Formats: sequence, structure tokens, C-alpha cells
Amino acid sequence: MTQTSMTYRTLGRSGAVVSAQALGTMTFGAEADEPTSHALLDAYVAAGGNFIDTADVYSAGASEEIIGRWLASHPTEARQVVLATKGRFPMGQGPNDLGTSRRHLRHALDASLRRLGVDHIDLYQLHAWDALSPLDETLRFLDDAVTAGKIGYHGFSNFTGWQLTKAVHVADRHGWSLPVTLQPQYNLLVRGIEHEIVPAAIDAGIGLLPWSPLGGGWLSGKYRRDEPPTGSTRLGENPKRGMEAWEKRNGDERTWRVIDAVAAVADEHGATPSQVSLAWLAAQPGVTSVILGARNLDQLQDNMAADSLALSTEQLDRLTSASEPEMEDYPYGAAGIQQRHRKLSGGR
Repeated sequence: MTQTSMTYRTLGRSGAVVSAQALGTMTFGAEADEPTSHALLDAYVAAGGNFIDTADVYSAGASEEIIGRWLASHPTEARQVVLATKGRFPMGQGPNDLGTSRRHLRHALDASLRRLGVDHIDLYQLHAWDALSPLDETLRFLDDAVTAGKIGYHGFSNFTGWQLTKAVHVADRHGWSLPVTLQPQYNLLVRGIEHEIVPAAIDAGIGLLPWSPLGGGWLSGKYRRDEPPTGSTRLGENPKRGMEAWEKRNGDERTWRVIDAVAAVADEHGATPSQVSLAWLAAQPGVTSVILGARNLDQLQDNMAADSLALSTEQLDRLTSASEPEMEDYPYGAAGIQQRHRKLSGGR
């Protein structure tokens, strides 16, 4: 399969148009050096991609700086790019060098603008919820930043359903700019957001920008049952790392049920498991743009080809069934799952 063009969608409730695949840049300045990062940007934009996502903490600001130098050297392409970044996590050692207070976000936003070499960021996102900062203070800052022309829109990342809904209602009550997007972890192995977060986002007209769409590489077809990974993969470097830990997922029968289903559909299309996994995710309710993460051009080219992969309804249903989360406790058991499916499909 080869990539020839990209499809486009509106950015949540906004009128901005973005490609259905975003280029995530957490690897920039880390797994991908600057020449490789610029090559990834070149290939992504050449394929029709126009949505670049970064954050101030990615490689301690190096990701933003690398993107900034690319934007400066590509003025024509830069005008077409929808640029997104995030702030919230520490970029210094002081007690005010983190969080979503007006004080921290003002410094964080200005620093991101400097590193990116721009006077305006299209989408500025809170990287996570901050329980210490008053929500109205945070949302008022974001509205002020929109009014000042420093940002076009704002969104969130890693919010729960109630946090998202509360933020929407507080902003609406004050007449402030409403959020347009949410970045959650979402893939065939991690579907817990479907219980509360997806319905909350759809209800508010908020577009989902899934991160980790391949589950840390688990959905790429590179791992085998009972064979701990080695080499340059993220898990190979540290098989015990976080939510993607080898022992936990290898010992879960659902993991291999999902991987087998993905492989079967991939064989039917002559596609790769990564492409099938990305195509399933792009087809889910509420998803605006899937954030791709790549260390090299081969990975990026393979992932971008998923945009032109059309899965049948039967194949989508088969993947959904194989990956259904196992929830036993009320109200997220079988009855809750059925109700959720009816809601997302427009039924009652």
C-alpha cells in the first residue's frame, strides 16, 4: 500500500481543518535527531498532513525548537500547518514552574512561542488536570490567550469524563472560549475511555486526538507471545516500562486475542497490523485525528498508509468484539457496554 493523499476533518467544534492523522513529535530530540525529525516533517507534509502536535516537555523543549527551525526554513509549508503544543508539566525547579495556574501557563505559553519561533499557536492544550489550580483561573487564562491572539483554540489532554464536562460547563457559563479537543490514550488494547470520556466528548462537540494508537508498539505486529522483546524498541530497552509492561500484557489473554484479530484483518487486505489498528481507531466515534509517533521514515510511511485503508463494517465489528474491555462491576458491565454501543450508534 502507498500513501497518496490524506483525508481531512474539522478540529472538534472549530472551523479549522486538519488531516485525519497528526504527526506526534515526542521522539524529536530523543529517538529522532534533528535531521531525522526534519525528514519526518518533510515526508508528513508532502503526504498531505497538516497537523503537528508537540509539548514543551518533549525532550525538555528540544522538540519545539526542532519544529521551530523547520517552520522557519519552510515558510510556504508553515502557512498550511495547524500547530499544537501543550503546557502543564515542570520546565523548571521552582514551585510555580508547573501546573495550570495563570502564572505558570503565561510563562509556559510565551516560552513555547519562543521555541517554536511563532507569534501564534493554533491549538494550546493543558497536558493534564491540575487539582490545585482553580478551574476558572485556568479557563480564564485560556480565553484571554485567545483574545490576545496568542492561541487560536484550546483543548485538554488526559482528562477524565467529569473533568472534561466540568470544564466545558464552567467556560460556557462565563461565556469564555470553549475547548475543542481532548487527547486521551486510545487504541484497541486501551478502550476504557469509551465508558465515560468518549460520550462526554461527543456530547460537548469535542474532537478526540488519540495518543499511543499502537499501544506502545504492541499493535504493530512486532511482539510474540512469551518472547520478551530486545533491541531498539521502547519495550526492548525496558520491558517493564509503565502501562506497556511486557509481563502484564503478555500474561493477558485479551492482548493476544486482539493481536490475532488484527493480524487476520491485515492478511485480508495485504496491509500491516499497524495500518489496520490505525484504521480501526480513525473510524471510532468522536475521533478527529490520530496522533502518529515515529522514530524513522519507514515507520511513518507505513503508518500514514492507514489513512487510505478502508475496513469493512464486518472487519470493524470483528476488531471491536475481539478487543472489548472486560468490565464486571456496575455500571460498566455487560448492560453498560450494550447501552454505550446504543448511545454511540444513535439509539436508545
